[in-house]
Amino acid sequence: MTDQKNKTPRFVFITGGVVSSLGKGIASASLGALLQARGYSVRLRKLDPYLNVDPGTMSPYQHGEVYVTDDGAETDLDLGHYERFTGVAARKNDNVTTGKVYSEVLARERRGDYLGATVQVIPHVTDKIKESIIDDVEDTDFVLIEIGGTVGDIESLPFLEAIRQLRNELGRDHTMFIHVTLLPYISAAGELKTKPTQHSVKELLSVGIQPDILLCRSEHPIEEDARQKIGLFCNIKQEDVVAAPSVEHIYGVPITYHAEGLDDRVLNYFDLPVERELDLSRWEKIVNTLQKPEGEVTIAVVGKYTSLLDSYKSLSEALIHGGIANEVLVNIEWIDSDLFKQEPDKVTPYLEKVNGILVPGGFGERGSRGKIAAVRFAREHNIPYFGICFGMQLAIIEAARNLCGIEKANTTEFGPTDEPVVGLMTEWAKGAEKITRTHNSDLGGTMRLGAYPSKLKEGTQVHKIYGKTDISERHRHRYEVNTNYLPQLEEAGVIFSGMSPDGELPEIIERADHPWFVGVQFHPELKSKPFEPHVLFTSFIGAALANARLV
Repeated sequence: MTDQKNKTPRFVFITGGVVSSLGKGIASASLGALLQARGYSVRLRKLDPYLNVDPGTMSPYQHGEVYVTDDGAETDLDLGHYERFTGVAARKNDNVTTGKVYSEVLARERRGDYLGATVQVIPHVTDKIKESIIDDVEDTDFVLIEIGGTVGDIESLPFLEAIRQLRNELGRDHTMFIHVTLLPYISAAGELKTKPTQHSVKELLSVGIQPDILLCRSEHPIEEDARQKIGLFCNIKQEDVVAAPSVEHIYGVPITYHAEGLDDRVLNYFDLPVERELDLSRWEKIVNTLQKPEGEVTIAVVGKYTSLLDSYKSLSEALIHGGIANEVLVNIEWIDSDLFKQEPDKVTPYLEKVNGILVPGGFGERGSRGKIAAVRFAREHNIPYFGICFGMQLAIIEAARNLCGIEKANTTEFGPTDEPVVGLMTEWAKGAEKITRTHNSDLGGTMRLGAYPSKLKEGTQVHKIYGKTDISERHRHRYEVNTNYLPQLEEAGVIFSGMSPDGELPEIIERADHPWFVGVQFHPELKSKPFEPHVLFTSFIGAALANARLV
């Protein structure tokens, strides 16, 4: 609800200092949620300094999960936080990387767009960054821009220069700088130390940016004398030094930030009314459910990247959302699938006491034997099973090997095989466009990416769960179930309850002889939110709860 006097969006730039992993993404998402609760429209973006075009080819150990948008972009995991906190669907142009920027600048240079000029960081690279920031944000009240990395990193300098220029071009009335810092507590001295924050702000000032608000992460309360000292040395008002204490649940951050006055300070800065009614009831309800659950379930997630839980960030949050919907606490047992690679029969001690088993997406052969062992254990012991993407494909392979007698059943992802139950998808339709791929195609951006429709078979379990026949979910994969094996698999009890609209690509499987056994080719976790849990996760946790009560 932008004022009629000036419809230019207000841009809030969020930078980070002192150390990485301070939670800029959660801070940005929480501020977006607070502004929404005030009645304003928001859009969130992430500027990433790395040279990759996108994180699609990066190891999960390097960068955590890849978050996929409806329009088929592979993006930073922080965009998942943005969607989960605000419900605003991220788009391809909401994640800008150095790789994307330089690719476009060099393409323009090859076309001769620069009319013979020497192409330089300033103005050509910074101009492209500014274009990316202000593009496609019409009719939005606030655009929140998170700058990845830490102030002082050489990679982030062009982005900082670009937002410095935007301050001059758009004016102070439409730009704001929030700097997230750390106030470490030195137990020997018994006090918080402000010097790292002072140095971080000094670093920011050296590139021409004066922060308007300091959001200070701390494990201890920030006393008034510390705020006064920070304000004095960092050249900001004392009341603009805002505490960002750690909280038990991330969904309590909007409530905490409001209590600390962050949204009031932002609105005051832009000379907007702070009296507008604020409704945080949905966050209060979520936090209350997390703090006072009516029961609990234990879910085993059998994956290959469990040593870095950010690899499954959306998945873990979606499980929590399923718990919120059922008003139960979800305990997640992260199990490395490599534990079973030599002795698949050793799964029993790890899985016999859990209430549900989930095998997530992944790439490559490593850990697949352990995942297949987990699928078999869930099937044979009637434990609720949820297979996502690769987890569905391995459920198909398990059924083919152990129920259909196809001993060599495998996926061509692992190499040539005599029984390609799962094979490389070489062509598919995206809207009116025909897309083709080969084994020699680039790895980056060449998968079936983004939202695709599926048609559910009436009377099946998933049809009852969704309550409708036509659905749309986000995909990220190269391989598909080979429909030549459908008759044998169906005879073994596999129900293909969801297919692509043309009937060519299996999207969902289930089993009628099992209390809850569902595999999906897509990633439902990407569309789950705490205030709108995905129906599959709600149903899965409900089934796990029923299983827990039987034990």
